[in-house]
Amino acid sequence: MTLTVGDTAPDFTLPDADGKLISLSALKGQRIVMFFYPRDNTPGCTKEACAFRDAYSDLRSKAVIVLGISTDDAKSHTKFATKHDLPFPLLVDEGGKVGSLYGCYGPKKMYGKEYMGITRTSFIIGPNRTLEKVYPKVKPEPHVSEVVADIETLTAS
Repeated sequence: MTLTVGDTAPDFTLPDADGKLISLSALKGQRIVMFFYPRDNTPGCTKEACAFRDAYSDLRSKAVIVLGISTDDAKSHTKFATKHDLPFPLLVDEGGKVGSLYGCYGPKKMYGKEYMGITRTSFIIGPNRTLEKVYPKVKPEPHVSEVVADIETLTAS
C-alpha cells in the first residue's frame, strides 16, 4: 500500500516504551510528525532520532507532536531514549502491523539475505488526519531540516 499526500492517515493504537497506549485518533486536531525507523541504536537511526531531538523545541513551538515508530520492543526503546535523551515517544510496532498500513514495512535485503523490516519513512499528518507530506526512503542526515522547513510552510498557511 502506498500512501500519498491528501490520503487519510490510517488510525492505529500502539504502546510507547512505558506501555502507555497512543492512538492516532486521540491526537486529532494536532499536527504530527511520525517517523518510522529500522532499529534502535544503529548509526542512521541514532542520527535521525537525535536530529528530531535537536529540533524538538522548534517543532513543539509550532504545536507539532513527534512520534518515532519501530519494531523494537519497549526495553530497547527505553534504553535508546534514555541514552540519547529523546523527549518524544517511541512506539512499539511489534510485527510491523502499523508499518504495513503505512507502506513502510516489508521485505528488505542486506548482504544478499532477505528479511522483513521497516524502510525509513516519515509523514506529516495534519490536524484533520490528512497526510500533508510523505517522505519515502529517508536519508538521516538532511531529513529533519527538510521536515522543519516543511512545517514552517504548513503552519504559515
